[in-house]
Amino acid sequence: MKKLLFSTLALCLMACCKETKPVVNYEVIPLPQSIEYTEQEPFQLDAKTVITYPQGNALQEKNASFLASYIQELSGMPIKTQAGVTNGKRIVLKTDLQNANQEAYQLTVTSDQITIDGASPAGVFYGIQTLRKSIDVTHPKALVFPTVVINDAPRFAYRGMHFDVSRHFFTVDFIKQYIDILALHNLNKFHWHLTDDQGWRIEIKKYPRLTEVGSMRKETLIGHLLKDKPHQFDGKPYGGFYTQEQIKEIVKYAQDRYITIIPEIDIPGHTLAVLTAYPELGCTGKDYAVGTKWGVFDDVLCAGNEASYKFLEDVFDELTELFPSKYIHIGGDECPKTRWKECPKCQAKIKALGLKGDGEHTAEQQLQGYVVSRIEQFLKKKGREVIGWDEILEGNNISQDAIVMSWRGTEGGIAAAQRHNRAIMTPHYSLYFDYNQGEDPSKEPLSIGEYLPVKKVYDYEPIDPKLTPEQGKYILGAQANLWTEYIASPAHA
Repeated sequence: MKKLLFSTLALCLMACCKETKPVVNYEVIPLPQSIEYTEQEPFQLDAKTVITYPQGNALQEKNASFLASYIQELSGMPIKTQAGVTNGKRIVLKTDLQNANQEAYQLTVTSDQITIDGASPAGVFYGIQTLRKSIDVTHPKALVFPTVVINDAPRFAYRGMHFDVSRHFFTVDFIKQYIDILALHNLNKFHWHLTDDQGWRIEIKKYPRLTEVGSMRKETLIGHLLKDKPHQFDGKPYGGFYTQEQIKEIVKYAQDRYITIIPEIDIPGHTLAVLTAYPELGCTGKDYAVGTKWGVFDDVLCAGNEASYKFLEDVFDELTELFPSKYIHIGGDECPKTRWKECPKCQAKIKALGLKGDGEHTAEQQLQGYVVSRIEQFLKKKGREVIGWDEILEGNNISQDAIVMSWRGTEGGIAAAQRHNRAIMTPHYSLYFDYNQGEDPSKEPLSIGEYLPVKKVYDYEPIDPKLTPEQGKYILGAQANLWTEYIASPAHA
């Protein structure tokens, strides 16, 4: 405490005497675990400062380039990078930190040197983000860093952000900008929602009609789905998709920033775009159209048709070639059983599998469990693990390896952890960023309509008190979701 008071006083005196303002504040978001100021002259960063990194280490060389570019962007000051050691003012990047958490780092500022020591290059990258965020962009020219020792490591291995490009499509450049924002906040997972009723957004070479037909809708709803009736539409065709080359480019961009992209192909519901392109995969086989409004639709993949499974396996074959992530998201949410109850093929599949319902789940819910389990087993053979929305718990078919994403509240995550399945917490009332930030809807952009202030997001605790310490270990982390039914532009996103 004395050191903190001393440093605060010293900064205030320096501000008064030199008629400047302190330009560095280490209390950034996310807040480092430990910030200990030391009683030395501050470090003055100038154009003679050199960023050094270990000889022959490509990841650290890239880290050094990132830091140099951040400093130049903030201050206009070009900073050199150099392999090996150097004399004079320097920022040293190294990976000598001994810590079981590979994303841990120690940031040390002395009078003549800044050192970012990580347990891995990823840890160094997060130390770089803390240093970058500490600079007050309103006074970037005089970069004076108070001397300090910061020790930090993330509490959760999974720190995610989701983005829906199905309802509205966003360019490659904006996806990169989105990834940059994730990196700035030390997030390490990007959940990319690529398919839904309103558009299929990824090129699959074996099924070209997915993008030729499934990526385009004839028009889009104007106004709110529930509040503005009768429904009106804009009459404008809308579409877009990412080529496989663009996907590879974005995956590499994220990897360079220590972010894993987790792709989502939403099945067996939310598949109107698929059925419009390949109607034979639906229960009725006709009268499908890519969704022009939001919500949940009765037409879903036919779970009794073996062609549906061949289609899914082919799609996931190409997907896993594009995305190295060990996690693949398969959706599993909001799948009405209306068509399955009426479909001879689905009912025959239910009979063949001996599904009779168990009091808690209907036979059709158990059939969805079969679909999820079958795709899970297919992906497991490819060395991947599935994530699904909390509906995948229905039917009791998922294996211990499946990961539950709890969105309808915390109950799904709690249930998963209690049965020793891993879970990621994304409860809508705390972590859905398409909600209003202000209490007065008339002063907010059009949104789905609920109120979620920033403080509620910041205060969210992923491990529910209902869980024992042992069960709490199955909570991988948390994720915020951004759905884009009512978000059509990069500025709004």
